[in-house]
Amino acid sequence: MGSPVTYRLEGSSARITMDDGKLNVLSLEMLTGLHDAFTRAESDGVPVALCGREGVLSAGFDLKVLRGGGSAAADLLDCGFTLLERILSFPTPVAVACTGHAIAMGLFILVSADYRIGVAGPYRFTANEVAIGFQMPRTPVEICRHRLLPGYFDRTIVLAEVFSPDSALAGGILDRVVVAPELDGAMDELLTSLAGLDMTAHAAAKLLARKAALEAVHAAVAADDAEFRARVAATSSS
Repeated sequence: MGSPVTYRLEGSSARITMDDGKLNVLSLEMLTGLHDAFTRAESDGVPVALCGREGVLSAGFDLKVLRGGGSAAADLLDCGFTLLERILSFPTPVAVACTGHAIAMGLFILVSADYRIGVAGPYRFTANEVAIGFQMPRTPVEICRHRLLPGYFDRTIVLAEVFSPDSALAGGILDRVVVAPELDGAMDELLTSLAGLDMTAHAAAKLLARKAALEAVHAAVAADDAEFRARVAATSSS
């Protein structure tokens, strides 16, 4: 199988697709591919549609790597969290076609984007770290604090609640829900609208509107990385 991330420039927009043939687990390869794709989109200067595969946007980080610990886990987390910061501050609009489940890091990528369209169905939206025994890092907390409606923030971060597409829409995780056959058309319509924006003005407005959130996320990324690296060093010296 080739790269799990593909990039395609389509006129006045770009489409980045994640597809590992399974659950779109966020391995270092997947995350590096996403960074590379966003670098291309930034160079092209166009709005971005980030898409999953049928039934799933992403099931989150590669748990085998995280549970293995060490520098591999620290590298994976840092690559993922810098991607969240990058999407939140990206100079052109970023829309997500959420094709199904969005779990843990998959959810955090989703809420980092500017506009999110999900499909109706038996799909789960959840930050399940508390449910499966992982300490919630600072970075996704700040991302969710910025994007989620107040009543849903604690339910997401502290209680690991599982949301349906409709309740995800109510909480600010999604902006719109459509039936699956309408997703491509809805995304094309949205991208056409976004391409009509002045990209310089868009970037300036985004940085101004999100100044406090971006400062908090930037500090959180650095603090998370420092903490994880310190754990690695402590384990190596014991």
